Amino acid sequence: MEVHLDPDLEARLSRMATQQGRDTEALVRQAVERLVDYEDWFLQEVDTGLDAADRGEFIGHDAVRKLIDDRYRG
Repeated sequence: MEVHLDPDLEARLSRMATQQGRDTEALVRQAVERLVDYEDWFLQEVDTGLDAADRGEFIGHDAVRKLIDDRYRG
């Protein structure tokens, strides 16, 4: 596989690799792995939510408001 980056991004990647004492290929592999892992997780969560909705399992407005208020006091 071959990936082409614009020069600015390639320079930033190279600086980051140097700062971390790693090669750019390792950083790119790590970034792609994180992206793929996240997308897999996200799609699974969407499927879980859709399955719950199909079963009629919903959270009411008041419960959502309470979750938001509890998390973001302020």
